[in-house]
Order: sequence, then C-alpha cells, then structure tokens
Amino acid sequence: MGMSVGEGDDSGMMSEINTTPLVDVMLVLLIIFLITVPVVIQAVPVNLPQVANIPTTTKPENVSLSVDTNCDVFWGLTRLESNDALKDRGVEYLLAEVERQKAAGVAIELPEVHIRGDGAAEWRCLGGPISAMQRAGYQKIGFISEPPAGSVSR
Repeated sequence: MGMSVGEGDDSGMMSEINTTPLVDVMLVLLIIFLITVPVVIQAVPVNLPQVANIPTTTKPENVSLSVDTNCDVFWGLTRLESNDALKDRGVEYLLAEVERQKAAGVAIELPEVHIRGDGAAEWRCLGGPISAMQRAGYQKIGFISEPPAGSVSR
C-alpha cells in the first residue's frame, strides 16, 4: 500500500479512502461470528413428525361433535346432557354403522370423530368427550380447526 505525503504541487484535497481499519474490523467480526455461531446453534437431536397439511375429507358416516364455551357437547345439532349419554349414543351409532357396512358387503371401516372446540373453551371441556368416544370404541378422534388467515391449500 502506498501513502501520499503531500509532495509535489498538488495542493488539492486527498480523494483516497484508507480502507485498512475497515478491513481490520470486518476480519475481527468474521472471526467472532465463526467462533460464536457453533456455540449458539446447539440443539437436542429429535425426530420430528413429517406432516402435510391435507384437507379433511368429511365422510357422511363420520361423527361431528361441537363443544362450546359452556362445556355443552353437541352431536350434530343435538345437545347431549352428559358424557355418559355421549358414550351411549356413540356405541349405538358405531354398532349401527358396522351392521350397515356388513350388510353392504364392504370392508368395515370405522367412522372417525371430528371435534370442533370453541377457541375460548377450556381443555377440561374437551377431555370428557374425547374419553367418552374412546370408551365407546372409536379409534380415530381428531380436532377440526380453522387454518390461519392467508394459508390457502390447494
């Protein structure tokens, strides 16, 4: 690198920028980042489930339950008084559906339970219906949720 000491008849301003301090600072920052990044990115290795956002296909034989903020459970539009009543109705419906499929001569496919829980409902309001439907013999119980705004699946 060269340095101008002002000799000669050029009495104008110096137009060159000394970039040496800038390069020194950048090299120091690069070294700091190279040392700290591996320390920051430490994670416990876990196998996360691979999910795909697949729209639910609603079959007519599936059970649709709704739970509101008062812990009232609705089978379709019919309000049920207790979890025991829900279990009894679930058993009746499951047996009738299995008999219908046997009579039709198709492979027996158990219906699913889809629960729509109010966003303000407490979790204890959803635990009872889940337990009642499991005791009734349903194997697939899932929640129906509303996708976030702006996330359109095709």
